Amino acid sequence: MHKTQFNFIIFLIIIITPLINLHYVSSSSSSSSSSSLKTSIVFATLGRLSYNFDIYTLPIPPTQSPPFITNHHDEVKLTDGISVNFNGHFPVDSTPVISHLPETSLQVVYVTERNGTSSVYLDSVVVDSLSRPSRLGSRSALEVGNRVRVKLLEGVKGEVAMMDRPSLVGERLVYVSTREDSGVSRTSWAAVYSTHVLTGSTRRLTPKGVSDFSPAVSPSGVWTAVASYGGEGWKGEVEELETDIYVFLTRDGSNRVKLVDHGGWPTWVDDHTIYFHRRDRVDGWWSVYKASFGELERVRTESVFIERVTPPGLHAFTPAASPENHEFIALATRRPGFEFRHIELFDLVKKEFKEVTRPVSPNTHHFNPFMSSDSTRVGYHKCRGGNNGKQLLLENLDNPEDDISLFRVDGSFPSFSPTGDRIAYVDLNDGYVYVMNNDGSNRRMVFKGRVFSTAWDPIRKGVIYTSVGPTFASEKTKVNIISIHVDDDEIIYKRLTHGGENNAFPSPSPDGKWIVFRSGRSGHKNLYIMDAEDGEAGGIHRLTNGPWDDTMCNWSPNGEWIAFASDRENPNSGSFEIFMIHPNGTGLHKVIQSGSGGRANHPWFSPDGTSIVFTSDYAGISAEPVSNPHHYQPYGDIFIANVDGSNIRRMTHNSYEDGTPTWGPMYMSPKNVAKNDDDGPKCGFDDCHWLNIKPKTKHGGLKFAPNNVTLMVKC
Repeated sequence: MHKTQFNFIIFLIIIITPLINLHYVSSSSSSSSSSSLKTSIVFATLGRLSYNFDIYTLPIPPTQSPPFITNHHDEVKLTDGISVNFNGHFPVDSTPVISHLPETSLQVVYVTERNGTSSVYLDSVVVDSLSRPSRLGSRSALEVGNRVRVKLLEGVKGEVAMMDRPSLVGERLVYVSTREDSGVSRTSWAAVYSTHVLTGSTRRLTPKGVSDFSPAVSPSGVWTAVASYGGEGWKGEVEELETDIYVFLTRDGSNRVKLVDHGGWPTWVDDHTIYFHRRDRVDGWWSVYKASFGELERVRTESVFIERVTPPGLHAFTPAASPENHEFIALATRRPGFEFRHIELFDLVKKEFKEVTRPVSPNTHHFNPFMSSDSTRVGYHKCRGGNNGKQLLLENLDNPEDDISLFRVDGSFPSFSPTGDRIAYVDLNDGYVYVMNNDGSNRRMVFKGRVFSTAWDPIRKGVIYTSVGPTFASEKTKVNIISIHVDDDEIIYKRLTHGGENNAFPSPSPDGKWIVFRSGRSGHKNLYIMDAEDGEAGGIHRLTNGPWDDTMCNWSPNGEWIAFASDRENPNSGSFEIFMIHPNGTGLHKVIQSGSGGRANHPWFSPDGTSIVFTSDYAGISAEPVSNPHHYQPYGDIFIANVDGSNIRRMTHNSYEDGTPTWGPMYMSPKNVAKNDDDGPKCGFDDCHWLNIKPKTKHGGLKFAPNNVTLMVKC
């Protein structure tokens, strides 16, 4: 087809297509997205399905002992290897809830995601001869015996929310939850709550309009400390949150006072001493600090004495203290030249580091230590076992919509075939395109190359479109759109764009005749429409025009709208919002407002066209980033809304990066699908990337002692 012929057809489309204005959007979207049609949403989470965590513990020797070497015979796994278990807490022995449990058992309160969303469990693990050291070369003295499990907290019926950082104090559980909408775009939903575990009665301790993270209850149980925004809100930080340390009464959240400017992850020694972490604003190293103060009822920020505890030259963070022994703290470290974070003890008297986990598992990340009240044990979470247990290809998640089945896929950029029976996606390990049945069977690679985005042709069976080239690249980067005929005996690939000016995110029209895509051929990323079979050789039409980025486009099922993400209201700011436009270029309007500096991306229409799913940072951030692997959560959670932008509902609640959602016409059975045992790397996730950067400092880096046992530094 000649270009003039194509443009004439576009002109006819403009004449023939009804000029449907915004009243169409409003009237067609007055109902909820989940109509009588039962559907499925599949999305990606960066790195999440590459690991399964369990909680472990190692003994702490007396501080007066010589340097010690821990080994795997001393390590006890406290959780049961089901799903993801993390952020543990050793409850106080006198807690009434656990008073009936065996004296020879270890109790741990922790977060688990075994039901598709977070819950809080208490496990009592009977460990044989716990008080005696194990025999060299044998685990028999530390084998786990009977286990008693109590579910302390889960969402009420119909509620889906994140729950994190639990502490059991008497009969009350103190924790973070995202159960309540902050009501303000890009403001975290994270707040601290207290629940009576016997009756379920719950009280919010965080004031409305405030975001609290990382709660820690004092040894007396009277006070709780948090890392808090104090009303100012999340500003888009992706490394260290700009939080301060606040304290308040645990019973009701009253007597709230700011204790420390600039700090996170508080931990108590006594009711007058807190340790916390922050990244030093001068030398750039994450370090642990100590705050000392008088009576909290009368304390003021300026009266708090703050001193740096760990020296520069290494990153030290997420500290854990014990009320029983004031001579050392546990913490996580990332040392220059080492790829993994480990748990160490820091002797506060001798100013020495002592290794805990590196002799046991040198090539495994260890997260967020916690200490027993008697200072004899340190707990942490890490990947379990040699093979990390069962890895999932599709993980089902609870969600607030009864008619939608929600899945996390071990890949990115998923899309459904027209009938919903198959899913295409990009594998995170090799970056190739794969196709599988929606139950995970018949998985096969259909294109070997660096790609992103997938979309199925709605008419021609077995045809997939994708973008070949690097992601997050400039306008002139070589990226081209191809079609893949996946059902042919010999898979056929056809290039549809030429020149490679970052042509990406193809989405076909419902009649299979056209493809809308973004291209940087003008010097800016705008939207274009081309022939679905012949590509731009059959003619091309520019849909949007301006010095901004229009991208991530998706054609509606009725053909009347194209949804896309754009920074047109603040070009080059990194802030994206969702717009819609008719294929004839009319009716442009904003659908999702993401707020100043915010992101709303990857819109995808529901099969009936009444709703969209998208990813957004509307709910801000839900946990301190350094306490997690490299999830980069500010990219957002998954949301759905009516096509006019009303009735926004949050679908995912966690501290991960969720993105690239797709919406299919078939209701998938809400159950997990495991990968093959030999499929993919085990525990293949990244630690926070910013911890790999060595800050500029005049201080030298720390070195291992000759025996690789004790690390010593003089402040």
